[in-house]
This record gives sequence, structure tokens and C-alpha cells, in this order.
Amino acid sequence: MLYAFAFEQVGAVVSDLYFLNPHPQQGQEAPEHGARLELRVFESGELPGSIYSARPITIGRPLWRVDLLQDASAAPNTFDRTHHHRDIVGWEPGPRTFVEELSHDPLGWLTDRLTDVASLLKETGIAPRDIPAADAEGLRAAAPEIVDAVRRVLERVWAGELGRPEADAGAGAVTSVRAGWL
Repeated sequence: MLYAFAFEQVGAVVSDLYFLNPHPQQGQEAPEHGARLELRVFESGELPGSIYSARPITIGRPLWRVDLLQDASAAPNTFDRTHHHRDIVGWEPGPRTFVEELSHDPLGWLTDRLTDVASLLKETGIAPRDIPAADAEGLRAAAPEIVDAVRRVLERVWAGELGRPEADAGAGAVTSVRAGWL
């Protein structure tokens, strides 16, 4: 499942996620699942036809990421692998940044970040001038709706509907180590 909240040039995307790391760090050998939110660059293309034609929309590179993950076999609300990525270079995230407040109250922490975009940008090293003021205001105003989408994705992950491995239809064997839009 993928939710997208687009403004002028920047927006937020939210998706369920499942990982089975083929080279895990100690203590993270088990699969993990949950929800991912990324701030992304958005582009609205020119109309390819008449005034009534569908407009091409491109969701581009990530600017910031938060992963509300936990061991896939853990009880709901564990958030034992919840972290964010301050640095993203191109398409590759920097190291995981674990924050006690994020694991303790992930939705509250996320709301705080989305309602204070200036601080979020400062934390990630993105210059405020690189994001239109209207986009920062749009993120702030839409924060409750964005966080609610994250909450709904997490509830469906915990219910077993999302955040699951892809499996071969015939044999039922896991065929991927990563599932989800993001």
C-alpha cells in the first residue's frame, strides 16, 4: 500500500515494509516489518494531451526517511527497530539513527517533526530555501492526516494484512527479502 501527500515540489509518501536482511547486524537477524515515511521530491509534468488529459506525476528522490519497524515476530507496538535516516545521498540512506523518543512514541515524534519542518530540515542538513515555504506549510498543515495514514498502515501490518514477505504462489516459499513500495 502506498499513500502520497504532494505539495508544490516536496511531499510525503507512506508505505508498509518487510525486510529480511541477508547480512544482518547482531541482534537483527529476524525479519522486520512496519511502516516507512519518506519526504520526497515531486514533479508535476506537462499535460500530454488535452486540458482533460491525466497529468504525469513523478515521485523522485528521498530527502529524509523514518522507519517505524520492529521484529516481525514481536507483539504490536514494540518498535524495537524504529529509527530514522538523517542523511540520504542520492537514493542511498545513511546509517540508522536510533532515538529513544522515536521508539517510545513514534507517532508523536513524527508529528513533532512534520509540524516543525524548519527544525527537521536543519537536522538533515537541507537548506530551508531548498524547499518552497508553501511545501513546509503544507506538510505542517497535513501532519495529522499524514500521521493518521502511518497509524492505519501500522494497524494493518499488525493485523497481518500488510508488511508481509512475498511468497511463491505454488510453494509458499519466500521469494524476496524486501516487500513494500518504498
